[in-house]
Amino acid sequence: MPQVPTEILVPLRWSDMDAYGHVNNVQFVRLLEDARVAMLIEWFPDGLGRLDRGIVVARHEIDYLAPLEYRPEPVAVDVWVTRMGGGSYDIGYIVRDPEGVGPGLRYAVAETTLALFDVSAGVSRRMEPQERAVIASHLGEPAPLRRHR
Repeated sequence: MPQVPTEILVPLRWSDMDAYGHVNNVQFVRLLEDARVAMLIEWFPDGLGRLDRGIVVARHEIDYLAPLEYRPEPVAVDVWVTRMGGGSYDIGYIVRDPEGVGPGLRYAVAETTLALFDVSAGVSRRMEPQERAVIASHLGEPAPLRRHR
């Protein structure tokens, strides 16, 4: 993980719960999406993430570590870059309790591959220098997924 990952607070929704009373595994993917969108807005405030410079999800991998039950307080999602390529990069996530909320658990570790895509041309694209600089500034260790142990 970089020295300081980007922390995104994501609220839970009552509808995130399943029949077992905890946040459903599908909803975890939505939590990651919410964190990822907020991250992109924070990292690219000048609009490098416009629709014509698209990004598509190419892969998700998630290790579920503990059941997450609904609560009114948000979860913290730490996000950082784990790999950079010419036309894609990987984002690592740790879904956890924020400082001072809950028992201090980690609920999930995940990684998403984002592929850069030219929406108007309908083809993949290479990373532009400005994008590379921003993404490189958040580069850190691989996500602590089970397959990395």
